[in-house]
Amino acid sequence: MPDVEIGKVTDFFAKPVVAGIELSGTLKIGDRIHIKGSTTDIEMAVESMQIDRIDITEGKPGDLVGIKVLDRVRRGDKVYKVTE
Repeated sequence: MPDVEIGKVTDFFAKPVVAGIELSGTLKIGDRIHIKGSTTDIEMAVESMQIDRIDITEGKPGDLVGIKVLDRVRRGDKVYKVTE
């Protein structure tokens, strides 16, 4: 089954290494995501997620969430939920 697009990167913060993602689908702690762009290709599990610096366990469509990422991501990169 193909990966499902669930959002896009709107911001990146180098310290801590966090991506701001605008969700178009639901995302939960523990979900595997794939962030893909012209120079970005990261697959990882979501270990922490916040809205306005408050920890959450699930994000819904329309939410702007912050997620710790493994490496630099760029504005406009697409975020996919990995489905097995």
